[in-house]
Amino acid sequence: MEHHLLKNVDAGIKKVKATSSAGQVAEIEYNEIKVAGVGSFGVVKQVKFTGRSEFFAIKSVLQNTKYRNRELQLVKELRHPNIIKMEYFFFTNVEDKIFLNLVMEYVPTTVANVCQFYLKKGEQMPLILSKLYIYQLFSSLAYLHSLGICHRDVKPQNLLVDLKTGILKLCDFGSAKLLVEGEPSISYICSRYYRAPELLFDANDYTTAVDNWSAGCVFGEMLVGRPLFAGETTVKQLLGITKILGTPTSEDMISMNPSYADFAGLEVRKGSWTEILKFVEIEEDTFEFLKSLLKYNPLKRLSAKMALESTFFSELFDPSTKLPCGNPIPELLQNNI
Repeated sequence: MEHHLLKNVDAGIKKVKATSSAGQVAEIEYNEIKVAGVGSFGVVKQVKFTGRSEFFAIKSVLQNTKYRNRELQLVKELRHPNIIKMEYFFFTNVEDKIFLNLVMEYVPTTVANVCQFYLKKGEQMPLILSKLYIYQLFSSLAYLHSLGICHRDVKPQNLLVDLKTGILKLCDFGSAKLLVEGEPSISYICSRYYRAPELLFDANDYTTAVDNWSAGCVFGEMLVGRPLFAGETTVKQLLGITKILGTPTSEDMISMNPSYADFAGLEVRKGSWTEILKFVEIEEDTFEFLKSLLKYNPLKRLSAKMALESTFFSELFDPSTKLPCGNPIPELLQNNI
């Protein structure tokens, strides 16, 4: 595969030779509009291509020769309506540092921003919106998990949404990995607030169920307006979880990490959801769906595929159901195939 290393242009129209996901090389021209996001991974910029009416996003990531970059290899192959689509990629050389640039479709906001919008208004996010977003997240996860791929960083900031259409796109595959049975994986992965308990207990043979825990945390955050578990450290994160779910049993500990089967570091207590649910109204079926995702035992968590089959989402397929803005519900995949 041919890699093109080009010097960045400081201003004006930038011209680069880029490779499409199909492997075709083309010269593209674009103007940078604004910085759309900054993180530990790098920078995302909103851009406008010459001759194209729609916006795109360019994610620039510093390449570390000591580590294998899986993101490019994964996003080139992924094809799903609820996963961000890569159009091109190219490399740039800036002050003798190599950056991978991923040209992606542009989606205007995130679930994190939507949560903040309703929180500032002192309102609960409309349940239909929470249902719509979490259904599409599970649609993307069911697809990934069927391929053996674990995203490993599901969080509101990585869920892009278009408020007019209601369409959600899962993005940022910088932490994603194809899980292979018998091959260890690092446990220090995923943003802490959304990190599954087996990861907090240092498991390195986990499954895609860690994504389902994260999805449960995201769903809960949409319901209550703030993270369910917001520990400042790993220990505080675990304590926050036990306050809600109770202390894990020996069976739970073995399912998460057998090395912690005799773990005695937590006070035995019965959990209570009262503290985080006392300021919001949640119907019983919504509460039960949330609890089905947030279980210590990974095997007992609702899988993405099973979640999609839940009657909890029946309302989304009623032709009379509308988005809060009055627009129709976007077309959704059923059975995810």
